[in-house]
Amino acid sequence: MVDFIADYYKNIENFPVLSQVQPGYLRKLLPETAPAHSETLQDVLEDVQTKILPGVTHWQSPDYFAYFPSNSSVAGFLGEMLSAGINMVGFSWITSPAATELEMIVLDWLAKELKLPDEFLSTAQGGGVIQGTASEAVLVVLLAARDKVLRKVGKDAIGKLVVYCSDQTHSALQKACQIGGIHPENFRMLKADPSKDYALSPDTLSEAVSHDLATGLIPFFFCATIGTTSSTAVDPLLALGKIAKSNSMWFHVDAAYAGSACICPEFRHYIDGVEEADSFNMNAHKWFLTNFDCSALWVKDRSALIQSLSTNPEFLKNKASQGNLVVDYKDWQIPLGRRFRSLKLWMVLRLYGMEKLQAYIRNHIELARHFEELVAQDQRFEIVTPRKFSLVCFRLLPPQSNEDYANNLNHDLLDAVNSTGKLFISHTVLSNRYVLRFAIGAPLTEERHILAAWKVFQDEAATLLSKC
Repeated sequence: MVDFIADYYKNIENFPVLSQVQPGYLRKLLPETAPAHSETLQDVLEDVQTKILPGVTHWQSPDYFAYFPSNSSVAGFLGEMLSAGINMVGFSWITSPAATELEMIVLDWLAKELKLPDEFLSTAQGGGVIQGTASEAVLVVLLAARDKVLRKVGKDAIGKLVVYCSDQTHSALQKACQIGGIHPENFRMLKADPSKDYALSPDTLSEAVSHDLATGLIPFFFCATIGTTSSTAVDPLLALGKIAKSNSMWFHVDAAYAGSACICPEFRHYIDGVEEADSFNMNAHKWFLTNFDCSALWVKDRSALIQSLSTNPEFLKNKASQGNLVVDYKDWQIPLGRRFRSLKLWMVLRLYGMEKLQAYIRNHIELARHFEELVAQDQRFEIVTPRKFSLVCFRLLPPQSNEDYANNLNHDLLDAVNSTGKLFISHTVLSNRYVLRFAIGAPLTEERHILAAWKVFQDEAATLLSKC
């Protein structure tokens, strides 16, 4: 299997980055029932090669520039391999003390590298926990915030609870509200400010909160983002956090993508104001060389999470838990069971060290700066919003200034580029404009891949424009 994986990486540039299969392709290739008798690994790997890989979009390809990156690494592989070999289910301290304690330690390490306030450390009243995704992270803190306020005002007031975010916030928050019973009409998606690179204006939040208070509603949760999905916008944490705090709202910071960059001193200023936050989240599995899944969540008040998510059935009772001597991570998350995910993060931090991790982030940002320059030099294209990290948002300009035509043209360019199989990008819409997103962050990406990708954009653009 290791040889098979090694060969896969050796040949990864030969595959079309975006899978070119049609829906339902696999059902035609596999039998309708499971085999009655055992088969050889060789036969299975042959099927992986001929039937599975054609249906794989290659996220680890150096020519993968869609969505946000999903990093893997040798250190991440080794941690996953060891975790799979040990195969423990670490829901409480007693089920594997090392799993709980290592998670506390590595998240304290990472919090210190991010220069998070000491309240987020496990040695204080808060601490870190590894969730599966940022969606789970925002859900558990929303539930903690909801229950905290309902204990004060009574559970019947749930229909008055209001959640705030910008229209650039990830849709995971909306799903969390649906799961958490927040009434849909009380989910406030506030318009981000295009003149501030799509950050949320503190005045906009303040006005919305004041309006809701005047009508007898209860503002209780606000989510800011560092590095929005559409364009890596950065919300002003300090000013927004003060508004949240003065109105007794839970303040969550979603830094799923850009949090990784904040280990570099020159990018740390993007999370200035995090001291106002009640919770902070970054995905180590996006841009931190840690294989999926590994979403780091820190809270200042662990008791809020535990009060919301704790259960204590007889069959899980034990001396360490009953004596409040330990952390039981089952009470910090949705499921009971959990994998030994801290192993891979520990290995990434130890086998690479902070200097190499910082150099890794800086290299991607430098590649993005180079790509941005290439786009800016070609008068057929425009940069839509200034680059902050390693995402470039741009579009092809139409021969005549017609927005509908421009949107269709860029939609066609995206399809044309992805259909070549040479690279894969995704899109967004900003101020009703269809925008191409070029997200650099795959571990194998080098300058030559950036240059080759730009050549594809130029060639496909020339073909489209010749038909205009």
